Amino acid sequence: MDQSTPYRSAVVMIGEVPLGGSYPVRVQTMTNTNTLDTKSTVAQCIRIIEAGADFVRVTAQGVREAENLVSIKSELHKAGFKTPLIADIHFNPKAAEIAARIVEKVRINPGNYADKRAIFNQADLTDREYSGELERIRDRLLPLIKICRDNNTAIRIGVNHGSLSDRIMSRFGNTPEGMATSAMEFIRIFREENFHKLVLSMKSSDPGVMIIATRMLVKMMTGEGCAYPLHIGVTEAGEGEDGRIRSASGIGALLLEGIGDTIRVSLSEDPEREIPVAREIVEYICGPEGRIKVPASPLNLKKRKTPYKPEVLALPGKVKTGDRRILHEDGSIFRGKLIDMNRDTLPDTSTIKHSKIFLHSIFSESDPDRLAIHSAILLGRYCIFKHADGICISNKGLIQGDKLKELAFSVLQSTGARITRVVYLSCPTCGRTKFDLQDAVRKVKAATGHLTGLKIAVMGCIVNGPGEMEGADYGFVGTSEGKVNIYRGIDPVLKNIPYELAADQLLKLIEEETI
Repeated sequence: MDQSTPYRSAVVMIGEVPLGGSYPVRVQTMTNTNTLDTKSTVAQCIRIIEAGADFVRVTAQGVREAENLVSIKSELHKAGFKTPLIADIHFNPKAAEIAARIVEKVRINPGNYADKRAIFNQADLTDREYSGELERIRDRLLPLIKICRDNNTAIRIGVNHGSLSDRIMSRFGNTPEGMATSAMEFIRIFREENFHKLVLSMKSSDPGVMIIATRMLVKMMTGEGCAYPLHIGVTEAGEGEDGRIRSASGIGALLLEGIGDTIRVSLSEDPEREIPVAREIVEYICGPEGRIKVPASPLNLKKRKTPYKPEVLALPGKVKTGDRRILHEDGSIFRGKLIDMNRDTLPDTSTIKHSKIFLHSIFSESDPDRLAIHSAILLGRYCIFKHADGICISNKGLIQGDKLKELAFSVLQSTGARITRVVYLSCPTCGRTKFDLQDAVRKVKAATGHLTGLKIAVMGCIVNGPGEMEGADYGFVGTSEGKVNIYRGIDPVLKNIPYELAADQLLKLIEEETI
């Protein structure tokens, strides 16, 4: 891809809304109600739409849920809302085929549409056996392709780092290459059937994995002469400030490079709360037109011979024009080279000759959410790819002093650059969730917040749980109503624990294994 111009995808119509090309970046989220509860789902859809969403995604985990999309769509239309609906499908091609006759777009996951849930077993297939598996997948997709063509329905090929098939992982590992390859296998099948109403996504709880996988997919698509719209998002981003920072850093990095046509900010909060965050990311990067014109230079992974431990620098007192009294963490005066930056002057680290790069971003902001989002967008990409040896946040607004230092540490924490407390990964709520996810996050944080240096995943169901938890030390995963499995890595070590006891059992397991 030419770095001087944005990635220009083909335009795909989602209902009456154009997606891709030079159109604005679209914003979406997903309901967390029971899809069989028409009244609650419609009410939540309306709240989401009124918050500013361009699309609304609804879980359709079974045939009954898919069939009820008729009622949900009808009630929305009666209320005067024509926002396109997206059905979210995992494991159930029959549900996808029903939903495709009703909604404007269907999301399918290559990791589980035709393959069984991954059990992380090595599947050493010969080339002939591998080709046979792809033919089996093609046969499974053909009915859906026909239905979507007949009903003018779009399809999102949504790859998740947490739910790659054993077939893919055996050849490529749980890697960005495996994610992009999984998507391309499906793309080729659709193109051979002359079906092009496609949207693609590469999702991961690790912003760096998501960025690299999406870049790889862009390169692969460009190499094969296609350019479909891209949906961008960081899964299991969490909640609160950390969730906003993790999402803004990953989404922002790609939008700054000119990649991305629609986004979702995945927070463990009410879905309508995701929309203002997503809108803020788009507006800060793209301006009122919704599309950037001159992309920033992509950053490459920086190979370091020594451990990476970026520093948080601080400016004592309120920022004043020309004030350079920057301090190290230990309070000594900083005498290195500091590079000032804002959204119009992003440093290209490949042209900087210093052995160490210290970045200084200056804001004039009094809203803590906006300041966190803007800081993550500007500084996050340099932390994800290990280009910043130190960061300093200055602000001319009301937020000052230790709050700025805490924010800088949160940027390092959420990008994985420097871990100073527990990292919590938690999925956004959806209709598949087996417990009150927001309550679960609060309980797990209350039980484990005093710990340091651990990564703990809180997952509402097992669709992405085990795969996304590969990089986590422990996992707290809903399995059935009111029941939780507790994982060590990807292995469930405690099963079917009553929800009300699970957070304490998680802490007990951690204490037994770390003392």
